[in-house]
Amino acid sequence: MKQSVWAWLSLCVLFIACNQKEYSIQSGHPLLYSKTVKKLNDIVLENNFPPMIASRNYVYAHIAAYECIVPGDSSYRSLAGQIRHMPPMPTPTPGKPVDFSLAALLAFTKVGNAVTFPEGSMMGYYDELLKKFEDAGMPEDVVTNSKLFSDQVADAVLAWSKKDNYAQTRSASKYTVTDEDGRWVPTPPMYASAVESHWMEIRPLMLDSANACLAGRPPKYDMNDSTGDFFRSAMEVKKIGDSLTEEQKHIANFWDDNPFNMNVHGHVMFATKKFSPPGHWMNIVGIASQKAKSDFNATVYAYTKTAIALFDGFISCWDEKFRSNLVRPETVINKYIDPNWRPLIQTPPFPSYVSGHAVVSAAAAEVLTDIYGDNFSYTDTSEIEFGIPERSFSSFRKAAEEAALSRLYGGIHYRFDNFEGNKVGRRLGEMLVGRLRMRSKPSDTQLSQKN
Repeated sequence: MKQSVWAWLSLCVLFIACNQKEYSIQSGHPLLYSKTVKKLNDIVLENNFPPMIASRNYVYAHIAAYECIVPGDSSYRSLAGQIRHMPPMPTPTPGKPVDFSLAALLAFTKVGNAVTFPEGSMMGYYDELLKKFEDAGMPEDVVTNSKLFSDQVADAVLAWSKKDNYAQTRSASKYTVTDEDGRWVPTPPMYASAVESHWMEIRPLMLDSANACLAGRPPKYDMNDSTGDFFRSAMEVKKIGDSLTEEQKHIANFWDDNPFNMNVHGHVMFATKKFSPPGHWMNIVGIASQKAKSDFNATVYAYTKTAIALFDGFISCWDEKFRSNLVRPETVINKYIDPNWRPLIQTPPFPSYVSGHAVVSAAAAEVLTDIYGDNFSYTDTSEIEFGIPERSFSSFRKAAEEAALSRLYGGIHYRFDNFEGNKVGRRLGEMLVGRLRMRSKPSDTQLSQKN
């Protein structure tokens, strides 16, 4: 009898251990975090969030997830204090077991839900996550404690986010369109007003100010001097646009990343949607982390650090865009050269200098290079769901350089927009890498080589 009792107890212990292993493996699987990010990415896409607002959606959700893994892994350091205006984050109650991966997933989802619309768009997935781990055998107290901790972190991040001046810019004055030659004006086919002309007033995370990575001055606007830099730059856009190769068209379409493209065919108008630049780079992080076989925490870390670069990149870029207020190539070419000329891709509704895609791509590339190393080759399949074939790159920096060049092929930027934008983004990324010490040990490069 005694032996049978011990056998029964042994089976119970084994069963519980197996269940614990199952739920911990599931909650801590890095692909689950990437899947959760994709859920938010899809909501951002479906609801037409402009790229700079999308960067805000991603960054606070990722920071909440990151702050949930920090107390459970001494390899990582809180962003509180490193981001000077970020307050201390909540910590778990001693003696109450928490599954930190589940807490990170729940916090990401709750914050992602709060910063997007429609209301409640992420909460169905939130409930799915809870049920998934309850069904996998996660003890009730661990579920309860993890949810409580994630709620505390999410609430703290959301309270902090509300002080970034976003709400105030919702009612700020609109960009004033004038007939001053060389100044940005709305472009076809939508002739939309300037998007987020006060975005430079949003509080940065790592940068000291919006103009901390100031761009150089663009060439002087002058379409009367055929030998001048500006005239030649405008002519280059038209010349390239009139003789694009299939490869150049692929590059332009691959990096188009227009969240709301208005198609006009006669009297018929309809919109098509794609990821914006930050959504594209969020996908790239997922691709890189999977190739590097990063664990759950390292994956959260990579997404978070990249999201900070994208967020500050847009603030820096918008500061320059609405300082220089430079006219787009399409406007200049239509006025002085060919009134019927159109670029391959649609010109977005904000000034030309500098290229936003060039800035944020270069900033993201610097962060990812720091994490995974230079010459990290990968194939970007992000655009396949939009019918655009994949592209392969030998490094993140090469991808960022191509993203910048794509805007010239697309006909929406001058070469100097892209060149200077890439410089600004790279400088911003280097600054971020130097300032934020999110991982204590080992170094990012060592981890990348180890993987």
